[in-house]
Amino acid sequence: MKRTDALYQSFVEILREELVPAMGCTEPIAIAYAAAQARAVLGKRPERVRIEVSGNIIKNVKSVVVPHTGSMHAAAAAGIIAGREEKELEVLSEVTDEQIADMRAYLQEAAFDIRPIDSPFIFDIRITVYAAGDQASARIVGSHTNLVQLLHGTKRLIDRPCSETVSERRTDERIVDFAQSLCPEDVQEIFERQISYNMAIAEAGLAGSYGANVGKTLREAYGETVQNRARYMAAAASDARMSGCELPVIINSGSGNQGITASVPVVVYAEELGVSRETLYRALAVSNLSTIHIKAHIGTLSAYCGAVSAGCGAGAGITYLYGGGYEQIKHTLVNAMAITSGIICDGAKPSCAAKIASSVDAALLGYNMYKCHQEFKGGDGIVMKDIETTIKGIGRLGKDGMKETNEEIIRLMMS
Repeated sequence: MKRTDALYQSFVEILREELVPAMGCTEPIAIAYAAAQARAVLGKRPERVRIEVSGNIIKNVKSVVVPHTGSMHAAAAAGIIAGREEKELEVLSEVTDEQIADMRAYLQEAAFDIRPIDSPFIFDIRITVYAAGDQASARIVGSHTNLVQLLHGTKRLIDRPCSETVSERRTDERIVDFAQSLCPEDVQEIFERQISYNMAIAEAGLAGSYGANVGKTLREAYGETVQNRARYMAAAASDARMSGCELPVIINSGSGNQGITASVPVVVYAEELGVSRETLYRALAVSNLSTIHIKAHIGTLSAYCGAVSAGCGAGAGITYLYGGGYEQIKHTLVNAMAITSGIICDGAKPSCAAKIASSVDAALLGYNMYKCHQEFKGGDGIVMKDIETTIKGIGRLGKDGMKETNEEIIRLMMS
């Protein structure tokens, strides 16, 4: 692939658009972002706030702790009082101690109404704010910063078509070709930020006490082999992120946990192998783009755990670090998907860290199976005739086949 090709530039742009910073779990942060947008339009402190969200948003907000918030209405209050709407998923990155005290008072003063939204979209957030006979609303559909409506009274400041359509323009043949031809300068800023942010929160997770401390438990129980370091560092980052750590992460496919899983194990293996920075960038390109490619067929939110896709991506990146090309990477991906595609998503919460560790472990097993000349073949369960057909099948499973499972998970969580 030539660096002057439109396709090459398209892959660079995909990385630039997908690998962005977020502070806190992205679903409640999206609520804060929508609330900040509505407040900015209203131009005054709201006396009343109505929060309408789809079931999957409830699922992903219910059990997670986000910096400066502890619930759905607290996330909205944080966006209203301290949100910087122009910073999108870093909307709460500049909250002061005074604003935190103001938020607490505001939660007691204002009226909050939370209700499920009757919507055909899996990802749907609508925040409406009221004050002195005036009102404004913001609606996000499909992805965390896809602001489709912004209203001031009846005036439509933004009114875009609502859509959850995802792109399926990526194939892993092209991903490996792209990585091989990659100019390091084109991605240096993107990947250095991912390395810096995501490894920093992993270290914070090991240094502090967060959630169920899955990362610490893995380190204590299984030691310091590179295989275990890859698992426990990724898990520790999720421990911290799911339980209120104020450090930002670089996300992938709209998810911080997926961004962590697609990057941290690859960095750990790169350090172990002593590879060049350029080789690490190429491996991160394989890992991140493989994750995006698999997740694109599933959609932003479903009953299918996103850590599985990112764990597969990490396995692909680690395979590349060991000198693997397309053939080796596709077998690693198929093996890993065959092992862990039954993990459900029951929202953002401390156990995500353990699911990340399991997904990374499956990816490493998938690679080692290939090294030992073992593989799952077409016809073995959901494994299809080739890698692309298998990925599309996984997409059908996660997006269509697990709809009823997703609804039942939400009912269980709400009961």
